Amino acid sequence: MPVKPLRLGFVFRSRAKDEKAPADKAPVADSKQPRDPQAPKGRPTPKRSEAQTQRRSVAKTPTNRKEAAKRQREERRQALERQRQALASGDERYLPARDKGPVRKFARNWVDARFNVAEFFLPLAVVILVLSIVRVPAIQSIALLMWLVVIVLIVADAAFSGFRLRKRLKERFPDENTRGAVAYALMRSLQMRRLRLPKPQVKRGERP
Repeated sequence: MPVKPLRLGFVFRSRAKDEKAPADKAPVADSKQPRDPQAPKGRPTPKRSEAQTQRRSVAKTPTNRKEAAKRQREERRQALERQRQALASGDERYLPARDKGPVRKFARNWVDARFNVAEFFLPLAVVILVLSIVRVPAIQSIALLMWLVVIVLIVADAAFSGFRLRKRLKERFPDENTRGAVAYALMRSLQMRRLRLPKPQVKRGERP
């Protein structure tokens, strides 16, 4: 029976395939290894919390003018709400610019710690107006006189208070700008204590 000769080419091709098989599988095993920080990627893989923060910031970015306007209105509403709460609690972080700073705070406390003639102007004005309506010449004359007395007292008290407050501010804040603080305090003294904003933080007679 004749023997078929061996095909050497077939044997060599089989061996070549066996040698190439491990080489083809090598990249799969290497892909499971941790990435070198110096790799071409150029940066380490972000943590889960950082990735979530980045996704939130991207999600919050407005994509059109309508969303941007809505975002601005919402931020403005939140800022006004924080400001309203700060006016009630005296939180310096969210107060309006005209009320911020140690100088303005001292001026407010100085006014709130004393009695001011100007703060009684509204109740006195109501009484005087009622008296002036009465069609009795004597009572109307008394009402007119009361107007003059109240105005003189308010002016005198404001001048005296402004002089004392200016002196105290120079002693307390010698190196700071106190411009406008006296006028700010006098305008506050015209308001009734319970209606003042920011709310008074000191009691009557307490030293600021």
